[in-house]
Amino acid sequence: MNARSALGEYGETVAARRLVAAGMTVLERNWRCGRTGEIDIVARDGDVLVVCEVKTRRRGAFQHPMAAVTPQKAERLRGLAERWIHAHGGAPPGGVRIDLVGVVVPRRGRAVVEHARGVF
Repeated sequence: MNARSALGEYGETVAARRLVAAGMTVLERNWRCGRTGEIDIVARDGDVLVVCEVKTRRRGAFQHPMAAVTPQKAERLRGLAERWIHAHGGAPPGGVRIDLVGVVVPRRGRAVVEHARGVF
C-alpha cells in the first residue's frame, strides 16, 4: 500500500467513526460497482440511506478536501447510489442522501473532520 492509499484509508476510517458517533449505522465500506467506481461509505441514518464520499488531505495541502469533488464526481456518485439501491432491494422509506466528509490530517494531533449532509 502506498502513502496516498494509506492516507485515504485512514480518512475513511476516521469518517466512519464520526458517522457512527453521530448515530448512523455503517452498512458497507468501499462498495465497488465494476468499472463504474466505488462508494466510500454506505450508511443508514434512521430510515435514510446515506451514500458518503470521503476526501482526505494532509494539513497544508493546496485545497480543502471537499473542494476536490467535481460535478462529474457528484454525477458518478448519484449513479453509484442508484446501482447500490438496485443491488440491495430498493430504496428505503426515507429515501437517499449523498453526504461528503472532508478529513484534514495535521502533522500532529487529531484529524479535523467536516461532515456536510445532503450535498448533491
